Amino acid sequence: MHATSRPITSNQSGPHDDLARRVDRALAHPLRKPVAEHTRTAFAEARAWRDAHPGPLILDAGCGVGLSTRRLAERFADHAVIGVDRSAHRLARDHGALPDNARLVRADLVDFWRLALAAGWRPVRHYLLYPNPYPKSTHLKMRWHGHPVFPTILALGGRLELRSNWRLYVEEFALAVRQASGLTAAAAAYPLADGQPPLTPFEAKYHASGQTLWRLVVELPAAPSCPTLLEI
Repeated sequence: MHATSRPITSNQSGPHDDLARRVDRALAHPLRKPVAEHTRTAFAEARAWRDAHPGPLILDAGCGVGLSTRRLAERFADHAVIGVDRSAHRLARDHGALPDNARLVRADLVDFWRLALAAGWRPVRHYLLYPNPYPKSTHLKMRWHGHPVFPTILALGGRLELRSNWRLYVEEFALAVRQASGLTAAAAAYPLADGQPPLTPFEAKYHASGQTLWRLVVELPAAPSCPTLLEI
């Protein structure tokens, strides 16, 4: 397979100057946005499914077409894997039957994360696979590490893994993790293992284009108790 995906270009040459301030603000001012009713309903359905599948939990955040959710469920057959994406069109793509230990959920991730934390969910693994990097410097607040929900992502705990074809995105995320939690994480290039299929179509495309793939892995302690403004 050969692809010609363009590498990401940005008007940033290094980590954003406003990153530390945005992380501080997110830590000091918990997100108070009302939860959308459709996500509250979707979470209730996911929670019922989770109650019937009590194995260790894996969250596939921003799962797109759900291929990664399927492959994670196959790889971790004794885990319950929940993939979340906001697009019904993407989730409806045919990538084969879902394994019995997998569930796809259409929901707003920001609200889903907050409801998951309020419900006491503590995933053992949490994947952020190829999020939209928003490479323009004016879009920092739209990257997950520049978003007010960032402390919630960390508070869920577990083995958090971020992947991207944009090194700077991963480096900024590592800086935000260290600032918010004191934990050291680093961007590292990684090759696809022989015989191991890519987790997402993006990963396959960028790899076939000869782009370097980057990831960050950090073991996060779950927050023992988190005050929340949400009712679930």
